[in-house]
Amino acid sequence: MSTIQTGSKAEPPDAGAVKLSIIIPFLNEQEVLPHCHARLSSVLNVMGEQYEILYVDDGSSDDSVATLVNITRESTKTKIIRLSRNFGKEAAMSAGLAHASGDAVIVLDADLQDPPELIPDMVTAWKAGADIVAMRRRFRDGEGWFKRLSAYAFYRILNRLSRPAVPSDTGDFRLMSRRVVDTLLQLRERCRYMKGLYAWIGFPTTIIEYDRERRAAGKTKWNYLSLLGLAFEGITSFSTKPLRCATIIGAFAALLGGSFGFWIIFKTIFFGEDVPGYPSMIAAITLLSGIQLLTIGLLGEYVGKTYIEAKQRPVYVVRDVIESPLQSIVDPTAGNGGGIAYY
Repeated sequence: MSTIQTGSKAEPPDAGAVKLSIIIPFLNEQEVLPHCHARLSSVLNVMGEQYEILYVDDGSSDDSVATLVNITRESTKTKIIRLSRNFGKEAAMSAGLAHASGDAVIVLDADLQDPPELIPDMVTAWKAGADIVAMRRRFRDGEGWFKRLSAYAFYRILNRLSRPAVPSDTGDFRLMSRRVVDTLLQLRERCRYMKGLYAWIGFPTTIIEYDRERRAAGKTKWNYLSLLGLAFEGITSFSTKPLRCATIIGAFAALLGGSFGFWIIFKTIFFGEDVPGYPSMIAAITLLSGIQLLTIGLLGEYVGKTYIEAKQRPVYVVRDVIESPLQSIVDPTAGNGGGIAYY
């Protein structure tokens, strides 16, 4: 069994040997990828640091990969990691972390809502001693009031329920030191909620506030149902308090039902009143049945997570890695049988 070891203080990076790894997970983003690569490359070239850009294709069905191959044809600092199918953003980020070799690793969305121009500030904070530089959204341009309100409420509810607390209003846009990445790669769980894992491992964290921009091109792949599923995943991955809440609700319903039953018996014995019964009985049965079904569903969510973890399937499967000059390399962790990566 591997042991996670953490230190109390980050080692300052060697000024002459700093290397940055930029991880960009994407799904069907052919419209925005040229803009993303151009802006990111201009920022990194001005900084003067060594760097690599890792694009992680999470099973795109459009021409995203072909677009990337064309715009990175002359680059020697770019890799395209293609997953065998769509495994989800959390898995795509995990694949990028497993392939990153930098002293510091930055996760950036391809849609340019998180400006690459903030990377120099993140690197400065890292060099000052922060292991994690989390970017907090101060304003969300292009998002409706309902989405902003639901995001605000989610982080507060999550922090009420989970421990440790996840920094509010922070997404996946962040910088991580090498030792943070190495620690994350030791976590073997299959049901991964990355923002929770960042908080769970600890390490000194600096928060920088910024204004989130509109999408540069294309359409978001996150509808409200997907966001609700991600929120539920985050809560159930880092807290058992929903089960306790279900127990409390069940106890309250039982107490309420028992009290109502005693009240009916009391009225019948001492006042001779007939039980009006049918409407109240139907209402009580409906209420209790709803509570039972919700509780069973919640319990099933936790049991399902245990079932998934017990099967020990990999988080993702790598189809191939395309580097420059253009060539396809099967993931070396899989031998000759494909691209299964157990990191």
